[in-house]
Amino acid sequence: MPYRRLPNTDKARIKALKNASIKGQEILPFKLAFSQSVFQKVQSFLPTFEYTMLQHNQAYTIQVNKNKEYLKVLKKVKLYISHFIQVVNMAILRGDLSPSVRKYYGIDENDKNLPSLNTESDIIKWGEKIIKGETLRSLKGFSPITNPTIAVVKVRYEKFLEIYNYQKILQKNSSRSLKGLALLRPQADEIILNVWNEVENSFKNLPEDLKREKAKKYGLVYVFRKNEIRKINFLKPTAHELVK
Repeated sequence: MPYRRLPNTDKARIKALKNASIKGQEILPFKLAFSQSVFQKVQSFLPTFEYTMLQHNQAYTIQVNKNKEYLKVLKKVKLYISHFIQVVNMAILRGDLSPSVRKYYGIDENDKNLPSLNTESDIIKWGEKIIKGETLRSLKGFSPITNPTIAVVKVRYEKFLEIYNYQKILQKNSSRSLKGLALLRPQADEIILNVWNEVENSFKNLPEDLKREKAKKYGLVYVFRKNEIRKINFLKPTAHELVK
């Protein structure tokens, strides 16, 4: 015998609630397969749940779309910071600069390796260090590093910080709307369960197949188990048998 499957996604919950709402509006109360009290709960709750789901979908969509731009800016600023430090290292290797110049950027003077730039925190930290360090060098009258200059790095860095902070706001908005949706799900499930229980109870005296057929019109979902599907397929007449 197939079993009843309650909604397990927000989209399915909305569909189940809308089915109940439509039936409650189309059918006279004394003919409706569930009570008016439950119908009122559906009518009261559905707009709130729909609106909260819409808010989350919009917040998530904006976050995803803006994230594409953010990743491009992230990649670009990472390259500029990396290239700036590489230029410093090459100048030291050629003898144009003293190894001690690395100290201005918060790097050990004997450290020839690039610092880690794998995370956003790394990029924020090293971007700030080389901007401060190069600014200090310039104030002391030293020749600036070029290709890229610190001015170009700073433009890329500030653009990154701007979009990074905006992306964090979008993430918070998406997270907040998701939490709001999560708080409503138990109530949605309870209302749907009440509707479905009352619908099935209204048709309890009917044969199983007819009961399920009528219940499905109210949005109830029934699923056959694997062994039941195999049995149904086994009992189905073949095309050859139908021709006979």
